[in-house]
Amino acid sequence: MKYTTLPNTNIKVSKICLGTMTWGNQNTQDEGFEQMDYALDQGVNFFDTAELYPVPATAETYAETERIIGNWFKKSGNRDKVVLASKIAGPGDYTAHIRTNGFQPEAIKDAVNKSLERLQTDYIDLYQLHWPERQTNTFDTRDYVHNPNDKWQDNFKEVLHTLDEIVKEGKIRQVGISNEKAWGAMRYLEESKKYNLPRMVTIQNAYSLLNRVFEGDMAEVAMRENIGLLAYSPMAFGVLSGKYIKGTAADNARLKLFPRFKRYSSDSCTEATKQYLKIAEENNISLAQMSLAFVTQQPFVTSNIIGATSMAQLKENINSIHVELDDVILKQIKAVHDIIPNPTA
Repeated sequence: MKYTTLPNTNIKVSKICLGTMTWGNQNTQDEGFEQMDYALDQGVNFFDTAELYPVPATAETYAETERIIGNWFKKSGNRDKVVLASKIAGPGDYTAHIRTNGFQPEAIKDAVNKSLERLQTDYIDLYQLHWPERQTNTFDTRDYVHNPNDKWQDNFKEVLHTLDEIVKEGKIRQVGISNEKAWGAMRYLEESKKYNLPRMVTIQNAYSLLNRVFEGDMAEVAMRENIGLLAYSPMAFGVLSGKYIKGTAADNARLKLFPRFKRYSSDSCTEATKQYLKIAEENNISLAQMSLAFVTQQPFVTSNIIGATSMAQLKENINSIHVELDDVILKQIKAVHDIIPNPTA
């Protein structure tokens, strides 16, 4: 395994992070336990979850993933071997079953306390805001269109003050953001600098061969401000395994179970994936490992969040850490990206 540290901290994390959003839906508790046992044995010490998980979010399965992790901590006694990340759910129609008061102080405190109870731990190493409260182009919307009727009021400072209180209580160690944009990321950084408040050390956004929009403004923010990307969906919901093109996807594959997650299923995504598959096959590596290696070796990536519904997938994904893409492969990838840039957002 390869390791780095969360930016501006001494917290050592594996370059591969174990994602957990299928546990409690596509995966049982026993399967989650098996994945955590194996990942830790392979040197993966960084686990990411959220109060929202599993996804799709429903009232019936709410927070089941955190409960599974908490049960594993209790059974294994391995809490001290894991750097644990979780998130508070941002406001939205599909999170009304969680809470409706956004990131107000009492909401953040309530979310942290409930996560700690479910996770059966006294602290969370990295606590993240799952997405912005304000209206912006977060999912399935490529470009930002301003809504003058957005009722959100600027509360960056208030949010950081609340997080500061929780850090001082010892309940969380570091803070981060997720699904954020350049403006929001810079506002948090500037507010923390101006008022000596906790600094966002990471940003968890989608990043893959099919979605490289982070390489725009956010990559510059990440490099110049030293805020690390925790890349999620590096396999584009499994599309970048090639299984949908080859017709080998199992009946429990994510896009078969949940066709509403269609952002990686466009004609342009399919064509780009076919071309990336050809590159991988010509270079005698799997498309999955090529896709993951591409993400892991980007200079702005702190850790690559993998997810798997089977042990075979998990093993292949973790083993991608040993794949290093050379200049020839990177040039081939660039040629495809030049022709079909970011077919999804």
